[in-house]
Amino acid sequence: MPRIAYVLDAREVRFEAVRAQGAGGQNVNKVANAVVLRFDIEASSLPDALKARLRARSDQRIGADGVVTIKAQEHRSLPRNRDAALERLRALIDAAAQLPRRRIATAPTRASKERRLQDKTRRGVLKSTRRADE
Repeated sequence: MPRIAYVLDAREVRFEAVRAQGAGGQNVNKVANAVVLRFDIEASSLPDALKARLRARSDQRIGADGVVTIKAQEHRSLPRNRDAALERLRALIDAAAQLPRRRIATAPTRASKERRLQDKTRRGVLKSTRRADE
């Protein structure tokens, strides 16, 4: 399938370490292992066509200001959460870079034409019998 080529510049991605939610014992209150990734679509070096496709997506991670916000907290270490967030960003951009396949118009088959005509005849007969009852 055709796709838009792009290069994700690591300098355009900002990371912020925050405390993870949920269970984790005493350590969860002391250590900031979760990561919040922020990526500004407009300020990035992505191609304009890809920026437009990203903005047009209905994804809750993309804010009205065009900033992608991804929070990763599934791992217990900061580097692994950072890699997980970056992987999710790449997946989001890859999905937007994937161009839809162009539809090739085809003519209806002979059998489908016949089925359509038979169904129309059947419907017409049904309706005409309803009229006769009145």
